[in-house]
Amino acid sequence: MNFLRGVMGGQSAGPQHTEAETIQKLCDRVASSTLLDDRRNAVRALKSLSKKYRLEVGIQAMEHLIHVLQTDRSDSEIIGYALDTLYNIISNEEEEEVEENSTRHSEDLGSQFTEIFIKQQENVTLLLSLLEEFDFHVRWPGVKLLTSLLKQLGPQVQQIILVSPMGVSRLMDLLADSREVIRNDGVLLLQALTRSNGAIQKIVAFENAFERLLDIITEEGNSDGGIVVEDCLILLQNLLKNNNSNQNFFKEGSYIQRMKPWFEVGDENSGWSAQKVTNLHLMLQLVRVLVSPTNPPGATSSCQKAMFQCGLLQQLCTILMATGVPADILTETINTVSEVIRGCQVNQDYFASVNAPSNPPRPAIVVLLMSMVNERQPFVLRCAVLYCFQCFLYKNQKGQGEIVSTLLPSTIDATGNSVSAGQLLCGGLFSTDSLSNWCAAVALAHALQENATQKEQLLRVQLATSIGNPPVSLLQQCTNILSQGDKIDRRGSKIQTRVGLLMLLCTWLSNCPIAVTHFLHNSANVPFLTGQIAENLGEEEQLVQGLCALLLGISIYFNDNSLESCTKEKLKQLIEKRIGKENFIEKLGFISKHELYSRASQKPQPNFPSPECMIFDHEFTKLVKELEGVITKAIYKSSEEDKKEEEVKKTLEQHDNIVSHYKNMIREQDLQLEELRQQVSTLKCQNEQLQTAVTQQVSQIQQHKDQYNLLKVQLGKDNQHQSSYSDGAQVNGIQLEEIGRLREEIEELKSNQELLQSQLTEKDSLIENLKSSQTSGMNEQSLATASARDSEQVAELKQELATLKSQLNSQSVEITKLQTEKQELLQKTEAFAESVPVQGDSETVRAAKTTDVEGRLSALLQETKELKNEIKALSEERTAIKEQLDSSNSTVAILQNEKDKLELEITDSKKEQDDLLVLLAEQDQKIFSLKRKLKDLGYPIVEEDELESGDQDEDDENEDADKDQDSI
Repeated sequence: MNFLRGVMGGQSAGPQHTEAETIQKLCDRVASSTLLDDRRNAVRALKSLSKKYRLEVGIQAMEHLIHVLQTDRSDSEIIGYALDTLYNIISNEEEEEVEENSTRHSEDLGSQFTEIFIKQQENVTLLLSLLEEFDFHVRWPGVKLLTSLLKQLGPQVQQIILVSPMGVSRLMDLLADSREVIRNDGVLLLQALTRSNGAIQKIVAFENAFERLLDIITEEGNSDGGIVVEDCLILLQNLLKNNNSNQNFFKEGSYIQRMKPWFEVGDENSGWSAQKVTNLHLMLQLVRVLVSPTNPPGATSSCQKAMFQCGLLQQLCTILMATGVPADILTETINTVSEVIRGCQVNQDYFASVNAPSNPPRPAIVVLLMSMVNERQPFVLRCAVLYCFQCFLYKNQKGQGEIVSTLLPSTIDATGNSVSAGQLLCGGLFSTDSLSNWCAAVALAHALQENATQKEQLLRVQLATSIGNPPVSLLQQCTNILSQGDKIDRRGSKIQTRVGLLMLLCTWLSNCPIAVTHFLHNSANVPFLTGQIAENLGEEEQLVQGLCALLLGISIYFNDNSLESCTKEKLKQLIEKRIGKENFIEKLGFISKHELYSRASQKPQPNFPSPECMIFDHEFTKLVKELEGVITKAIYKSSEEDKKEEEVKKTLEQHDNIVSHYKNMIREQDLQLEELRQQVSTLKCQNEQLQTAVTQQVSQIQQHKDQYNLLKVQLGKDNQHQSSYSDGAQVNGIQLEEIGRLREEIEELKSNQELLQSQLTEKDSLIENLKSSQTSGMNEQSLATASARDSEQVAELKQELATLKSQLNSQSVEITKLQTEKQELLQKTEAFAESVPVQGDSETVRAAKTTDVEGRLSALLQETKELKNEIKALSEERTAIKEQLDSSNSTVAILQNEKDKLELEITDSKKEQDDLLVLLAEQDQKIFSLKRKLKDLGYPIVEEDELESGDQDEDDENEDADKDQDSI
């Protein structure tokens, strides 16, 4: 300490010690001192000098500081001083008063020291291992130092961390630190680490970074949070932007659903702080990263669907239609909604159904278009609305048809109460603001993009230009405005209106021969175009000349020669005479050579620094690229080549027609074959069913034949060996035996019935006893025993009832069996009466036999009748037994209910006892606490045991006294 005082004091007291000498002595002290306290004090002194004398400390002390980090890891204080000193050396944090030159010098100095530090990769690995220390004085300066290294030489440090074992995982632990300072600086460290490095971005994402960052954002209050939310959002953008793997992981992890609460801002007129605007702006940009048009189409489509399903799109549309939203947030929300619905039919349909909260409600598309054609709105907002409209129509033929239909005569609102999208576009197309003209023309062109049906439908649109004059078509009105040129005084760019109209006409006429015929039908259009192309105008007009050449080339290439005065050959001859083919091709090339053409072709969003730069549309640049080559070839082709090409086209069309015809035939034949296959399969099933039925019937017939033959043989034998009388006696004997057996079974059934009746009587008496015992008073123990006994008796009753039911079922089965046997006996007797042959020599014998058989048959019938009566009586008794069983069941149910009530009462009483025990325990606890308090206050407390022992002692003393007195 004396040494340090001398060093620090010498620096200000005398000039004999320069700063370099002081730093050198401190470095020697760090290197040579054996005492840890001396080294710690020396490093602390270097830390205090490192900000002011950055260069000297860095040159002389860096090696010693790294050595301290390697050897003195057991002392967190010296490690913290060393890390702080290295941070001051490498960091470029300068005060605001520093001049620009010195700032540049400090940046060079920081990068040089960083290069020296990372030259040995072990230094970075050492720093990563120090970050595992939980001590605040080690971990925090380590995080700051590593962040500074990444800011100075990011790619080199990233590569070292990437190859370091578990390097990225160690840094991810910072997000879970309970100390907010370290956690927040850890977010900044990961920002620098993940910048422009896809491999590290993937590792960080799979280390559960999304979950942790979203948790931090939620804890900090979503969009209402502070700078920490902003840092987390920037880190999320680093992880997701241009990284398809992480985007897919983010979507599959259901993290898109967790973004919805970010946008629950409500309809607020105030409370939009600068930080909240920044946070919400970054949140909207994060949504756009997931659905950017530059992403793979499949990934973008899946994210769009997920955003609709979780309600994120609905939430964004709510912000879109809310009041009090700042202008920049509203603009970015429009751009975000645009990309969420772009090319997704479900989202586009939903957006078409959104209404603004006005009276009467208006579609959101109409409200946005009103802003687009309103020249008082900000330029960036108008560009955003145009982009939203383009995205709504992108690959959306249904939406294109809805927009065009608002211009057709049959759908226009005659009352004029509501303004349609088509009317707004026409109003913007013919206004005196050149930017409104351009936006409306481009929007209308997108309604026709790759949709030949709507191009033909738009030819039907008629416009009333003035009162008294006949209406003109929309196509004619566009060409009229185009031919007037600069005659109309407009606000804004001179060529913007004409460029917009020419882009609309080129889009309209391409791939639509009918529209080309309508355009050429106006005799003034072709001379106007050739005149514009042939003139030698300034550079500003060269773009208009190029677009006129493109329009004329489209009129040639897509011409079906239906108009004799303007066939392909005549138009090419006109170009060769008035313009020249080379000159025409040169003017056509002015479009793709324009400086704003390449800028518009890069991305779909119209992003221009000023309204004057708003010249080209992204989709139109694709059209130019597609048509420029084919129009050049069409201009140089001769008439013979055109004829050959037309013949080839016709041949190809015929071939296509033949192919389509055969395709239709094959399709029809396939359908017929499928139907026939189904019919064959059904017929096979029916055939199999019929064959099985036939087999069954054949087997049944064979069985009947066998039975018939057997009976026939038996009857033949009886006729030969026995007389008719003996036959009849035999039959009667068989029947008498069966009747006797039936009577025995009936007697057995009667005995079973009497047994059941006695059992029922016993059960009734038992139920009466239970009722009487239940009504008598019981205490808690008797209730419990009675309920247990009742439950056992009820169980026994249920079991016995089950046995009674099974016996009744068996009885009913036996009765049914007896009835069937009776029917078989009747059939046998009738068959026998018909089939028995009566043989004898005289009619007297036959009559006697017949009378005997008839008597026996009548006796059988009488017995059968008696059996029927007995069976009827049995069935009645069975019904009575069932009624008695039902009544016993109801009695059992009543007993069960009463048993449940008793159990509930017992449960309540037990619960009351438990509550009393709890209250007594609480009372004892309170008494104990009060005794402890009295004891703490100094009052003497006599315990119950002591009182009892004291009483016993007093009794003993009294007994001894009595004994002494007796002895005296």
